[in-house]
Amino acid sequence: MIFVQTLAGLRAALRMEATRQTIGFVPTMGALHEGHASLIRRARAETDFVVVSIFVNPLQFAPNEDLDQYPQQLAGDRRLCEIFGVDLIFAPTPAEMYRGSTTVTVLPPASLTSGLCGKFRPGHFTGVATVVVKLLQLVQPAIAYFGTKDAQQLAIIRKLAQDLFIPVTIRGCPIVRDSNGLALSSRNQYLSDKEKEQAIALSQSLQSAQKSFQSGEVLAAKLIEAARQVLAQFPAVKLQYLELVHPETLQPLTEITESGLLAIAAHVGNTRLIDNVMLKKRQPIIAIDGPAGAGKSTVTRRVADQLNLLFLDTGAMYRAIAYLVLDQKLDPKDEIAVAELVSNATIELKPSSQPDQPTIVLANGQDVTKAIRTPEVTAQVSVVAAQAAVREALVKQQQMMGESGGIVAEGRDIGTHVFPDAELKIFLTATPAERARRRAKDLEAQGHNNIDLAQLEADISERDRLDSTREIAPLKQAADAFELITDGMTIDAVVVDIIQRYENI
Repeated sequence: MIFVQTLAGLRAALRMEATRQTIGFVPTMGALHEGHASLIRRARAETDFVVVSIFVNPLQFAPNEDLDQYPQQLAGDRRLCEIFGVDLIFAPTPAEMYRGSTTVTVLPPASLTSGLCGKFRPGHFTGVATVVVKLLQLVQPAIAYFGTKDAQQLAIIRKLAQDLFIPVTIRGCPIVRDSNGLALSSRNQYLSDKEKEQAIALSQSLQSAQKSFQSGEVLAAKLIEAARQVLAQFPAVKLQYLELVHPETLQPLTEITESGLLAIAAHVGNTRLIDNVMLKKRQPIIAIDGPAGAGKSTVTRRVADQLNLLFLDTGAMYRAIAYLVLDQKLDPKDEIAVAELVSNATIELKPSSQPDQPTIVLANGQDVTKAIRTPEVTAQVSVVAAQAAVREALVKQQQMMGESGGIVAEGRDIGTHVFPDAELKIFLTATPAERARRRAKDLEAQGHNNIDLAQLEADISERDRLDSTREIAPLKQAADAFELITDGMTIDAVVVDIIQRYENI
C-alpha cells in the first residue's frame, strides 16, 4: 500500500501505479469504521486501483463546530486500509490542499444547501463541494464512493459532477448500522454508553415511518408524526429537524408519489447525529450479470415473463441505435457523427402483448422491433455498441427506465454500474467446463462434429479474462450480488431460484 501526503506524491503514484487501471476513490475524514470499510470493499470489487483520502477539511467546519476535537487516528486508519485492500492513501495537510491566503471555492445551488443540514451549518456545503471537486480533479477516478447517510452531501456532489462535467460516476452506498440500528459515524466516538442507548431513537423513529409507508401511508405529515411518536420516548434526544424531501432536488414533499427521503438530525448530549431512510414506491429491479454462455438472456426473459415485469433488452437498444445510424446514412465508424446522433435519440421498450414475442422497441417514436433484426443492422451492432458515447447515452436511458422499477435486466455490469441500487442482484455463472459442455451440445444439435471440448473450454476462459479486463463495461460481480452457479441446474430451476429470491425481498 502506498502512502502519500503531497500533491506531487499523489500524481507520481498515480502515474506509476494506476496507468490504464480503473480507479475507485473513497474520500474520508479518517477515524475509519465499518461504514468506510463497506465503501472500500465496494470499490475493491468494482475497480482495479483503490484510493482513499484522509483529510479533515477545515473549510467545512464553522467556528463553533468540532474541528479541533474531530477524531484523528492516522496510524490506525493506515492499518485498517491495509487490511481492507487499499492501494493508495492520500493524507494531505490543510496547507497542501489550500495554498496561499485565499482559495477558490465552489458554491453549490442554494436550492440544495438551504434546507436540512444547510439551514443549521452555513457554509458547510461550500467547504464540502470545494474539497470534493479538488479531490476528484486530483485523483480522476472512474467511480467515487459516498455513504448515503450523508444524503444531502451526496445529492450536492452528484449535481456538481453533472453540472461541472466531471467524468466520474458518483456511487451512493447503503448506510451501515450497529446491531442496535445506530448509523455508524466517526462522531459516535463522542457518545457515552447511556447516550448511545438514546441515540437509537433516530433509526427507530425512521423505521416507524418506514413501516407506516409500507402499509400504504404516503402523506408527509402522517409519516413524520409516526416518527415523532417514537422520538417522544427518548427525552435526551434534542431534535433539530425531521423532514421529507425529494431525494434529488431536496425540496420538501407533502406526499410521496415515487420516492422520498425522510431525513433527521438531532443532538444527543453534545453530539450532533444524522440519519435517513429512502421511501420508494417503485417495483423492485432485478439485475442479472454474469459471463458469456451462462444463459443470462434466456433466464432473464423467463423471469420477466413469469413476474410480469419488463425485460430490459439492452441488446435491442444497441440495435436500435445501429438502425438509426444506417437509416440516416451515417458511417457507423464515424464516432463523432454517431455521438451526436445518440445524444438526441430516444429509445423506448414496451412489453409485447403476446407471450414469447420480442420486446417492442421504439426509436424516436418509430416501431423498429422488426427492422433492428435485419442482417444489415446485425452487421453493424458491434461497431456502434463499442463506442463510449453510445454506451454512456444508453446507460442513462436505461437508468431513466429504471426509475419506476419493475424491470429485469441482464449484462456484464448491470448490477455494478447501470443499476447499483437494484433490489435484487444475481451473478449468474457456471464453470468454464460446464459452459463448454453446453456449447458443445448446441453445436452438435446444429450438425457440427469433431468438437474439441478442451479448446472450447480454453476459449471460454480466455473470453472471461477479456470481458473482465475490458475498459468499457467490464464483467464484475457486484459486492451485494447473489452468486448463482448453475452447473447441474436446469433453466427452470434457475428461474425458480431467482423468483423465490425476488419474493423474499
